[in-house]
Amino acid sequence: MAKKDFELTWQEIPVGNIVLEPGNAAEYRTGDWRSQRPVVDRSKCVKCGICFSFCPEPCIVKDEEGYYEAELYYCKGCGICAYECPKGAITMVQEEH
Repeated sequence: MAKKDFELTWQEIPVGNIVLEPGNAAEYRTGDWRSQRPVVDRSKCVKCGICFSFCPEPCIVKDEEGYYEAELYYCKGCGICAYECPKGAITMVQEEH
């Protein structure tokens, strides 16, 4: 007889929200419902990558000039990048619909 959900130990609980098949994460564009988006002031940015390190999605990518920008198809507008930026180069602005 199979165990019921409440009988499972923490080691037996299936992992959720993990991409198990390589390449299919691109199918999940999750940025459509955000209310704010990050905007980078390149005059303040020192290209340290801290925003990249703290992004929980990770939707921040490095461009050809070495600046980090959020890929807005996947950004949920949480603001962690702006909060963690040591130079204050990232501000969250209201999304226009």
